[in-house]
Amino acid sequence: MSYDPKCEKFPYPEITDQHYLKVERKENTIFDKNYPYIDTSKKFKRKRKLVALLLRTIVFPMTRIRLNLKIKGRENLKQYKDLLSHGYITVCNHVHMWDYLAILVALKRTDIHFLSWAENLRGPSRNLVKLVGGIPIPEDTGPVFLSWYRLISKYLQEDGVLHIFSEGSMWEFYKYIRPFKEGASHFAMKNNKPILPLAFSYRKNGWIRKKIFHSPASLTLTIGAPILPNQDLSLAEGKEDLTIKTHDEICRLAGILPSENLYPPIFENNKRVDYYTKEYGKGYKGSF
Repeated sequence: MSYDPKCEKFPYPEITDQHYLKVERKENTIFDKNYPYIDTSKKFKRKRKLVALLLRTIVFPMTRIRLNLKIKGRENLKQYKDLLSHGYITVCNHVHMWDYLAILVALKRTDIHFLSWAENLRGPSRNLVKLVGGIPIPEDTGPVFLSWYRLISKYLQEDGVLHIFSEGSMWEFYKYIRPFKEGASHFAMKNNKPILPLAFSYRKNGWIRKKIFHSPASLTLTIGAPILPNQDLSLAEGKEDLTIKTHDEICRLAGILPSENLYPPIFENNKRVDYYTKEYGKGYKGSF
């Protein structure tokens, strides 16, 4: 069993997919059919190339140091190189403000996209979020969502790599794997793409890191083997099957037996399990 930070300072919400970070809106962008969810303009591509250079030379080393990051399982990227060369979806537990950067470090890529909470694309960091691949999930569930869905599918069919935090929100330094929404499995089934499971687990900090970084734990990111969707099943059955397999594997990669995880694999408005305290957010003054 991996190390459990058992943090009390973060105000984990009652429902497992809810956010607790407060994003200050800087603009009221409407994510409609005209919004460039995946910007293919020459100007934006030039900006992304510059950001990619900055990521590799400055941000990636900073991420390794800040998180005291260890990466395991990179041999899976080599072993399944041919399969992954045609595009895939990555899924991971969401446990830190910088965890997406750690995923880029692990995959050694700067060209992937990830689905983001829409508020992140309206807040102070909106431009940076978009430049590192953020795609807002539209609140509209009608024609706008259908247009967005088709765009994401087209991106995958063109061998793109898409990251999805299937827990639905970030809970910093939370150990157990929360229930998954089925969006990643839906895209995988419809586009016949593998899911590459990733998992963050924790290591106990030494005295120096506690004093310098005031961090509850160091992070380890483990890369698993790709999981293929079962196309012999119906869409509904296939999504359920793939979501359960992915959730179980991410539990294992995080050092947790699926049978000992606190939560079921599939999200159904599940409530937080208070397994070590009922009080959270003690002294919380915002994320770091």
